Amino acid sequence: MSEIIQNLPLEDVIGDRFGRYSKYIIQERALPDVRDGLKPVQRRILYSMYSNGNTYDKHFRKSAKTVGDVIGQLHPHGDSSVYDAMVRLSQDWKLRHVLVEMHGNNGSIDNDPPAAMRYTEAKLSQLSEQILRDIHKDTVDFVPNYDDTEMEPMVLPARFPNLLVNGSTGISAGYATDIPPHNLAEVITATLKYIDHPNITVNQLMKHIKGPDFPTGGIVQGIDGIKKAYETGKGKVVVRAKTETETLRNGRHQIVVTEIPYEVNKSSLVKKIDELRADKKVDGIVEVRDETDRSGLRIAIELKKDVNATSVLNFLFKNTDLQVAYNFNMVAIREGRPQLMGIKSIIDSYLNHQIEVVSRRTRYDLKHTEERMHIVEGLMKALSILDEVIALIRNSKNKRDAKDNLVEKYDFTEAQAEAIVMLQLYRLTNTDIVALQEEHAELKEKIDALRHILDHHDALLNVIKEELTAIKKQFKSPRLSVIEEKIAEIKIDKEVIVPSETVMLSMTQEGYIKRTSLRSFNASGKDEIGLKEQDGVLKILEVNTQDNALVFTNKGRYLFIPVHKIADIKWKDLGQHVSQIVPIDEDERVIDCYVVSEFDDQSAIITATRQGMIKKSLLSGFKSTRTNKPLVAAKIKDGDELISVMHVSTKIPSQLLTFLTFKGMSLTYALEELPDTGLRAAGVKGINLKNDDHVVMVNTVSPQDTILIATQRGSLKRIAFKVLQQAKRAQRGITLLKELKKQPHRIVSARVCQPDQSRYKLISQNDTFEGEIKDIHLSEQYTNGSFVVDTTVFGEIENLFVE
Repeated sequence: MSEIIQNLPLEDVIGDRFGRYSKYIIQERALPDVRDGLKPVQRRILYSMYSNGNTYDKHFRKSAKTVGDVIGQLHPHGDSSVYDAMVRLSQDWKLRHVLVEMHGNNGSIDNDPPAAMRYTEAKLSQLSEQILRDIHKDTVDFVPNYDDTEMEPMVLPARFPNLLVNGSTGISAGYATDIPPHNLAEVITATLKYIDHPNITVNQLMKHIKGPDFPTGGIVQGIDGIKKAYETGKGKVVVRAKTETETLRNGRHQIVVTEIPYEVNKSSLVKKIDELRADKKVDGIVEVRDETDRSGLRIAIELKKDVNATSVLNFLFKNTDLQVAYNFNMVAIREGRPQLMGIKSIIDSYLNHQIEVVSRRTRYDLKHTEERMHIVEGLMKALSILDEVIALIRNSKNKRDAKDNLVEKYDFTEAQAEAIVMLQLYRLTNTDIVALQEEHAELKEKIDALRHILDHHDALLNVIKEELTAIKKQFKSPRLSVIEEKIAEIKIDKEVIVPSETVMLSMTQEGYIKRTSLRSFNASGKDEIGLKEQDGVLKILEVNTQDNALVFTNKGRYLFIPVHKIADIKWKDLGQHVSQIVPIDEDERVIDCYVVSEFDDQSAIITATRQGMIKKSLLSGFKSTRTNKPLVAAKIKDGDELISVMHVSTKIPSQLLTFLTFKGMSLTYALEELPDTGLRAAGVKGINLKNDDHVVMVNTVSPQDTILIATQRGSLKRIAFKVLQQAKRAQRGITLLKELKKQPHRIVSARVCQPDQSRYKLISQNDTFEGEIKDIHLSEQYTNGSFVVDTTVFGEIENLFVE
């Protein structure tokens, strides 16, 4: 017993077993043979039905009987796997030309399961006869079945190129295959051209085979992908649904889908479109209806009034299976091994198979014709000496003796003698002698023709061509799929993705942003905005959900945030921090926010830094499709930071810009002095700073505006526009504070106050103070304003807001 047990490393055993398993599923399960385009289970189903007389010209037979025959005689696997394969051969949305006709429920394009095999009936289709034709004329090799009780074909004669006509799909170990269906007439035409011109190029073949011809129709885009696939076996095309737009009575439009891409589940497609409508991922769809009936496929997508149907359709092409990518991977078994093949290799392999099939059939026919000729010659000889033959037979003891006597006396062969003794009496008439002579002449002519085919390769090819032409004439059908040269670019209008809605957007100093419905905003009131302690409102804007927010940070970067992606939060609630929408650095903080609907050259963004650099860039440069990371707005030097951002019109002349610095300097000049620069530039010098000075505020200013200034000592000073003096860029400017020897005032924050702003808010680390702007009287140039808070109690002023 111990001698039987082997000690082997586990990896060797597993490797060996998996290797054998892989070889089996590659060669005997999942991949089609290049010659007949069939997998073993499909071949066995067709052969079993043919052998049992379950052909197109007979009555339908219960599917369960066929499945039982296949399992019992040829394919020792589960009945469901055989039935599933049989059903697929009957589905006209899977195969370009079905090979099995089925009565009863054989599934649907919605992926509904077929009825159980005890309820359905099937028979071979008429075209299947061409796959099995001449199989009993020794055209293909037969091998023993799984239990050596019967013989089964290794391949079927396949009188047309079934692999290309019906395609194939399968997954095995290390290999997968995806060969699309093609038009039978085109494939046969290309094969005929290849027979005549073996050196034909793929380009020339593509004049005849335009591309895949899917049973579900659709539009195939990308001739370059088809060409690459036909050359190498791998390539990619886009398959999109065939659609049209209809006008309804109420003035609305609806998109009607009449053909969908190959192997797309229709019910899942309809469900996906309806989910996009329900989830408001696409705006403008009223209803989606599956109106498919026995007259054909039809999906109706009803649209709202004045909605652009093309934009909605483009969105659906991009986000649903109304458009899919089809990847060619033309792998088939060739000479016992899997191979990735281009179209020429496939046609060449098929042609070699046909040469062998026709040669073997011709040899078979020749052999049987010569045998019949031999018998006819024997009968003719016997009839010429009929009386002697009859006398000899009458004098013989039995059949065996009669045959021996005929062979011995008249030199008949054994076969001729058998035919003579079995001859019926009515065959001895004069008419039948003439019939034998005519048959002899016909047989001689047939033998000469068959020998000519075997001796001349061109004659053999002509036979193949004639038979292919006859099949093409009988079974050709119009192309279903339309081929388009280029893959269409899908452009989606924002209006389709995002419903147009007016909302309120708020941004706080600490970077909390939210959008709020007008209903929530009006119910709460502007002053009831949700804020953290010590935080202040930076912006409150009425915007549209189709707009985009540009949020600028102190590091010279901006976040491109579509308004519709900002969380919809009640006005009284806090909102979400911008870092939850776009990741920013821990030490990075928000300094301003603008909302833009059109990115054009009619306006510009001005950025200014703490160390006095300034830059103007046209708004068109800020448009982006990247919303998941910060983008560069301005190049900032080490030790410097962005402190101010302005959105200005480039069409308004004589706009003024004013700087305020920590030490109380002010410089005002026209915007025209700033050149237009790119986003990654550092800009130009905006103001000439003294030592230890830095910029506190940069803003545009108009004659009706005033400027509110807060100093570190708790003083507020308000000046009118007339106090400012227009100068040139990069100068030092004028002094706005009265210089004191002890504790001189320094500007910590300043704001331009517009006529519609009435309140101010001071913020320190531990307190806030609010007041009316009009209570701060207008001051002259050389004053330090009025004390409004005691900094020993209130704390150092950190920020000043006006609203």
